[in-house]
Amino acid sequence: MIQTRLGILGGGQLGAMLIQSGISFGVPISVLESDPHAPCSLYASTFVVGDPLNYDDVMRFGASVDIITIEKEAVNVDALMALRDMGKKVFPSPEIIGMVQDKWKQKQFLLENNIPVVHGILINDPGELEEKLSNYPACLKLCRDGYDGRGVMMLRSEEDLADAFDAPSVLENYVAIKEEIAVIVARNENGEIRLYEAVSMVFNKEKYILDYQLCPARINDDISRQASNLAIAVAKSMDLVGIVAVEMFVTENDEVIVNELAPRPHNSGHHSIEACVTSQYEQLLRAIFGLPLGDTSTNAPSVMVNIIGKADIGSNLKRSVTSLLTMKDVYVHWYGKKERLGRKLGHVTIKDRLIENAVATGETVRNILNS
Repeated sequence: MIQTRLGILGGGQLGAMLIQSGISFGVPISVLESDPHAPCSLYASTFVVGDPLNYDDVMRFGASVDIITIEKEAVNVDALMALRDMGKKVFPSPEIIGMVQDKWKQKQFLLENNIPVVHGILINDPGELEEKLSNYPACLKLCRDGYDGRGVMMLRSEEDLADAFDAPSVLENYVAIKEEIAVIVARNENGEIRLYEAVSMVFNKEKYILDYQLCPARINDDISRQASNLAIAVAKSMDLVGIVAVEMFVTENDEVIVNELAPRPHNSGHHSIEACVTSQYEQLLRAIFGLPLGDTSTNAPSVMVNIIGKADIGSNLKRSVTSLLTMKDVYVHWYGKKERLGRKLGHVTIKDRLIENAVATGETVRNILNS
């Protein structure tokens, strides 16, 4: 159906699931990734071993495709700008990618566009942190290269300062949070916008990595409207073409504030493969190929559980995952990655007519995975 050549920078599971959607549209998809055994190597029409952060690698790769997108933010923005100048389409834009690569720039962008965020200040080194930190607890986030909980730490007392990041970071005020939610919003070049229903995200409190999520989110209609309006405002302010996951906090005073942005497929949208009419992956393809956006309706309440690696060797995780295949309305996605402690190896989506039943089954799944 679509003969335009698509290139993805990054070869992880997000790219792999994007390729799986692309198969239905007949899209030839190439991937640039430094790990020759990354999940996309199993699915890509062309898999190129190279570094998405290397200018020359990205330029060579970009010359072979028509449209370029990303499945992670750690890519060379200068090369993407040069490729766009050569006539290649780049979605999201290099400016968006450059902004989200740096949490301080991201926060400034949101403030400039009147999007409420957690108050924070830029910290250049540990000495400046000791000078400017006045209240505990607080949250410290690396400006660059943080992901899956890496690059985030809570400062609960003066003793924690010894482990502070020795690199530019954002020091944020502590916020009493009732709920962490995310809304994925899609927008195409014509300005058409579609929103997915908000999801609640529950994080591992030690590793700051997503443990599981629920759809619909545990919020009332007023908070849902606030979150939807913020997501739309973010997409418009970015002049987005593609999709963006807008992660938000719901405070104890029922105020909704933006935490972070991810202008690509996101963990909070995995459930959309089975639980929505149009998955986030198909929606991204629709947006960047200039097609009408798909129906984002939720077709059933769902719970999504991440499968997290427990060890390098000797784990029973694969056996546990296999046992899930006997369960009704339980959908297993295994990424084909080598097991490592704390690594995302897959996810499981549970659907049910009632969210209470999905939650109960999700708890059973979590217990099996943790056994």
